[in-house]
Amino acid sequence: MQGSHAIARVLKQEAVEFVTCFPHNEIIDACAGQSIRPIMARTERVAINIADGYSRLTNGRRIGVCLVQDGPGIENGFGAVAQAYSDNSPILLLPGAYPRPSQGVPPNFSVLPSFRPITKWTDQINLVERIPQMLQRAFTLLRNGCPGPVVLEVPRDVLAEELADDRFEYIPPKRSAPLGDPAQVNEVVEALLKAQRPVIVAGQGIHFAQAWEELRRLAELLQLPVMTTMNGKSAFPEDHALALGAGGNSCPRTVTHFLDKADFVLGIGTSFTRSNFVTPIPPGKVMGQITIDERDLSKDYSISIGVIGDARAVLQQMIEGVQAQTGPNGRQGEDGVVREVRAVRVQFMRTWMPRLTSDEVPINPYRVIWELMHAVDRRSTVVTHDAGNPRDQMLPFYEAIAPGTYVGWGKSTQLGTGLGLAMGAKLARPDWLSVNVMGDAAFGMVGMDFETAVRNQIPVLTVVLNNGRLGGYDHLLPVSSERYRLRFMPGNRYSQVAEAMGGYAERVEQPEAIQPALKRCIQEVGSGRAALLEIITREDPTLPKE
Repeated sequence: MQGSHAIARVLKQEAVEFVTCFPHNEIIDACAGQSIRPIMARTERVAINIADGYSRLTNGRRIGVCLVQDGPGIENGFGAVAQAYSDNSPILLLPGAYPRPSQGVPPNFSVLPSFRPITKWTDQINLVERIPQMLQRAFTLLRNGCPGPVVLEVPRDVLAEELADDRFEYIPPKRSAPLGDPAQVNEVVEALLKAQRPVIVAGQGIHFAQAWEELRRLAELLQLPVMTTMNGKSAFPEDHALALGAGGNSCPRTVTHFLDKADFVLGIGTSFTRSNFVTPIPPGKVMGQITIDERDLSKDYSISIGVIGDARAVLQQMIEGVQAQTGPNGRQGEDGVVREVRAVRVQFMRTWMPRLTSDEVPINPYRVIWELMHAVDRRSTVVTHDAGNPRDQMLPFYEAIAPGTYVGWGKSTQLGTGLGLAMGAKLARPDWLSVNVMGDAAFGMVGMDFETAVRNQIPVLTVVLNNGRLGGYDHLLPVSSERYRLRFMPGNRYSQVAEAMGGYAERVEQPEAIQPALKRCIQEVGSGRAALLEIITREDPTLPKE
């Protein structure tokens, strides 16, 4: 068999159902021959975003795979891979490469030096005989340890070479879930029991470990308030009495209130990265951390107690340790924390309800988020935001109540990423509604890939908040905006563009029209048609941060 067919056979054994691609790679047809569906996007970037969204919604149990060509194909994919790397998302990217005799000859592009800083592993399959072994290592790394993208370039001549059938041997690797060191786990338990005002910060690692139930059980046993990171949003039900909400560039008042008063902050499944898009931990706090990646420990904060292990496995150890000291019911029945959470939440929502229910025209973007949340079944809908104001406005107010129903992203903020993530999420959960909320600037980056959803019959709902400008940039571009109107982009009708591409589309300008339009769009999506709802909004730069 040729090298391209050997790769396709490996992907078949890994139960890969589809590959995303653009525009050409010899592996594409080889996969089609194995009944692996190729899904072609309009850009390499969105093709990779789709694979990324698929991996996130399956919690890495199934891996998104993308195929692009050598040279400009892989060059165009850099931003999407950087996004997956910053968010610790496991995807497999198999770009072509120039034939081996042509490598190192300018200007031929080489993946290795450029992509190694933004991947878990980047390498080249330089011999056809190495295909099974190198792909086994790739899937081993994708399934174990800290998630992240893997890039293996395959030269065209290697893809064309013959591999004898008796030289092909592939065994799919399994996922490991290592326990934490018992002594260190006991230290964490002791710290939680002794603390007067502990707070849990739950990250994306809860999703990838599928540790949602264990997190809830621990929180209830000790009556611990739980906040999530942006990437971890939906790891803890936000309608739970102990839920503080998610913290990013914006956050509900419950988050900052409890962080400010905390005497012990325990991160579980989070890297504790300092970023503009992560709510900072106030100085002077005693901190503990449970992570699968040793590189996370004491990276940005001084950690008093660190445990390396799978979040679910360690949480199970902690629950056993807590029950051994407090009894099977722990501190359940104590309601002091619950009452405090409720009081802070009620006051916060009272302050923001005028925006969330505003009758302003143009429409306030917070009203759109409120209407969306009440238009969908939040237990069978996955929602993602885009970069900028849509992210910061949605994060504190869209209440995610079930695991996987919100895809938060953004340590790198590649504008337009949400559209591909929503398509990947729909492919992972075809029985769910998948919604992407983006601004008009984000649509300008990737809007033509709405046609990818139409053509490939991936029925997603895209909500475009169109305020005709780069929202939030008034203080960054004051002179150029005043003199040259640099940040303003008026006059666009994105609903007409979507309709021209074969999707269902509506445009809304009055707040009372939002809910009926959403319901019509959801009905169209349910019938198998991609839909776009363009909503004319005002700019509202005010964000909840404290």
